[in-house]
Amino acid sequence: MKKVLLVLLGCLAGFASDVYSQTIHIRQSTESPRIAYAAKKLKKALSESGYTLTDGKAAYEINLVLKTDTSGSEAYSITPAARTITVTGSDENGLLYGCLALGEDLRNGTTLPTIKARQEKANLPFRAIKFNLPWDTYRHSQALDQHWETCRDLRFWEAFLDMMAQNRFNALTLWNLHPFPFMIRPTNFPEASPFTNQELADWQALYRGIFRLAKERGIDTYLVNWNIYVSPEFAKAHQVALDNLDHKIHATGDTSAIIKRYTRECVTQVLNEYPDLTGLGFTHGEAMWGMTPRQRQDWFSETILAGMRQASRKAKLIHRVPLSANLALGGSTSVDTEQLTRNAMEELDFLDGPIWAEIKFNWSHAFSSPKLIKVHGGKLNDTYFTPMPKNYKIAWMARNEDFFCLRWGVPGFIREHIATNTQPYVGGYFVGSECYIPAKDYFTKPGLAVDWQYAFERQWLFYKLWGRLLYDPATPDAVFKAEFTHRYGKGAEPLLEASALAGTTPLRLASYFDFTWDFTLYSEGFMALNNKSMDFISVDRQISQPPADGDYVSVLEYVKTVAKGGSFGKNRITPPDLIRQLEQDCQKALALVKPVKTPGSALQQEVADVKAWAHLGLYFAQKLRGAVALQTYRIQGDEKNKALAIRHLQNALKQWDEVIALTRPLYNDMPLVHFSESDDTRRFHWGNLRPAVANDIDIARNASVTLTN
Repeated sequence: MKKVLLVLLGCLAGFASDVYSQTIHIRQSTESPRIAYAAKKLKKALSESGYTLTDGKAAYEINLVLKTDTSGSEAYSITPAARTITVTGSDENGLLYGCLALGEDLRNGTTLPTIKARQEKANLPFRAIKFNLPWDTYRHSQALDQHWETCRDLRFWEAFLDMMAQNRFNALTLWNLHPFPFMIRPTNFPEASPFTNQELADWQALYRGIFRLAKERGIDTYLVNWNIYVSPEFAKAHQVALDNLDHKIHATGDTSAIIKRYTRECVTQVLNEYPDLTGLGFTHGEAMWGMTPRQRQDWFSETILAGMRQASRKAKLIHRVPLSANLALGGSTSVDTEQLTRNAMEELDFLDGPIWAEIKFNWSHAFSSPKLIKVHGGKLNDTYFTPMPKNYKIAWMARNEDFFCLRWGVPGFIREHIATNTQPYVGGYFVGSECYIPAKDYFTKPGLAVDWQYAFERQWLFYKLWGRLLYDPATPDAVFKAEFTHRYGKGAEPLLEASALAGTTPLRLASYFDFTWDFTLYSEGFMALNNKSMDFISVDRQISQPPADGDYVSVLEYVKTVAKGGSFGKNRITPPDLIRQLEQDCQKALALVKPVKTPGSALQQEVADVKAWAHLGLYFAQKLRGAVALQTYRIQGDEKNKALAIRHLQNALKQWDEVIALTRPLYNDMPLVHFSESDDTRRFHWGNLRPAVANDIDIARNASVTLTN
């Protein structure tokens, strides 16, 4: 009996020892809302990993240390020692990121005794999300209106801002036409407010909540608007801007003295009443039709900038570069306009600098080539860069108007983009869309097994890649592979490579098909603007459209040159070259995901999207084959060429049918802003485009020989 008791006591002692070995004490050297948030996230990761938090003696101690030094902005280090781990931040954001990094290691199965020493610092100081609000929207569309309820819920913003912090984004930019009536009742213009006291209080609670949550997470907040807008109530009360009561985006600018005063005072009041708001931004458009670049810049100086100067505190500024160098708003550039804008920015001395000078990278379609081909309006000169600016930094706008529902993630493209475009005068990037709000999940068919609530959660890889690589481009692929494993288990490991391969499809289409503004291309649907309607890209359009990237050779140029016995240099990408690239990458992507078992799980949708991109790529390859054969027939004749074109376009239709088969069980027919210009009742789905895809075959069948080249 005594022996049994001794054994039992020994077992209990061993159990107690095991429990004790899992106890953790977190010690903080400073206290603030941001550090409290960092500690909370770390505690959650520890608890989920089986550790017990205690305020007394513990087996392990984690020290959170804020140490301002020269290690770099937003930098952290993790230093393990005997039963102690020290997380050091060069500032509050650095300490937050260190806690998140340690928590990520724990979630991925690393135990405290095996934590490795490491350190990171921010590569770019400005890492922003562009988020268009669904009220008083830039474009009027049911596709945007549907997010109203979701975006008025602080629970959505808490989840979205958590995601931003986890992925090292540090700026949230909120865009709509005229934000002020939702935030204040102007002291000297109360008639401008459309809301009752309770309605306005609800709006104010929302905005204050967003700004507070963002500040806790180390995220700056900006209001960015377009100009010149006033509330309809203000317009009617003062008999101004009556031609734009419904807030059309292209309108004549009303520069009445009372509008200037109203705008200036609203800016000052908003900054004074919302101390957690970091700054403002403005646009040289849209309701400024008929104004010269000088008149537009002067208007900002007399209104928004004057209002910022009069506020009780300094604020930061996003100064978008002009979208037009003339009286119109369609887009143009000139050295004179660039010099005017540069001079204006360099003279501002009352802001919390630097100014972020926003420039659209490749107009509305950054997901094309990593080379800067054009900006809004055309060619960008070196005016903003030479000599080196003193008062501002360039922030590239990486607009995505090309894919909203299919998941996307190509780490190599983002790394190349950053490496190519982060010269010393560059401060960072915006990432986001004009025609898509990542809030309500309106894509997923009801009843499917999902592990998300909001749209941005479906697209977790997109945000994780951009945020983490903007913070540190050396972040290895292992970080992103580990996230797949954490979410779906070891069977999901091939998904990152497969996504990277299949996700080149829209990049190659957008590099091959020239574009300008939002609706001129929608890569996900192989659609482009056709006069005033957004339509499927026919084989004829694919033949005639010049490439955006001059390295690519159009079908028209290729067939004409080959027919004359010519050739292309090794740096040019001909249709056969592009076909080989598409087929090689897309077939490999399909092979990688083939063994992944998905029935009835959220992983099914991840795999289906990779397959959909892959089959769209294979569709593109077959279409290019058909286009080359069709154009060859038209200028050279020979019925074999015509038959070849028909066969390739039939094969293209088979690939499109694979896309339909994959997406029809998973995706609703979806509202799309790109359709709203012609018919807001239209809905997007690949199945709805099948007749247009099949029509390419009829185009080939009905083709005739032109015998011209």
